[in-house]
Amino acid sequence: MLGAIGLVLLAAVVLLVIIIATRPDRFRYERRATIAAPASVIFGLLNDFHQWTRWSPWEGRDPSMTRTHAGAPSGSGAVYSWVGNSKVGEGRMTITESQPSQRIAIKLEFIKPWTATNLTEFTLKPISGGSDVNWAMSGSYNFMAKAFSLFMNMDKLIGKDFEQGLAQLKGVAEMESKGTGVMPAATGPGTLRT
Repeated sequence: MLGAIGLVLLAAVVLLVIIIATRPDRFRYERRATIAAPASVIFGLLNDFHQWTRWSPWEGRDPSMTRTHAGAPSGSGAVYSWVGNSKVGEGRMTITESQPSQRIAIKLEFIKPWTATNLTEFTLKPISGGSDVNWAMSGSYNFMAKAFSLFMNMDKLIGKDFEQGLAQLKGVAEMESKGTGVMPAATGPGTLRT
């Protein structure tokens, strides 16, 4: 009887391993927002890591988080490192591509609580009354990440942070745009899209 139970358990483990191994190797999570501000204003908030404290969804999760800036002051070569509590972990971001008012590419390295290297991209598109902003993260899944994604909806989990960040970016960019007098011709309330 114990032998039969052992075989059933072994078969279940093998089946689970096969299911995990056949899950996609790559991922891409993204969210979009319409912001009633020129792309140049939004770009300035994204291209300078010093500005991220104003809108990033992770900034308020650890009031004593340590931040370090290195490399270029902004744009390609700018580096932002952080060490914080279990809610923010430890990591580093490096801007690898900076096309004014169009696109920013960031090498995102997580160090703790797990290690991973992903690509984060912001693309901006001018529209009537403002700008469309797309925030995306893509990368590869290792076996453990595939197993975790089997039980957790990663798109929903990461998407929630992106939605919060875009909403905060919207507020800051629209306020800054009004404060400088630089506004698109037609403004609207702006919407957050998934």
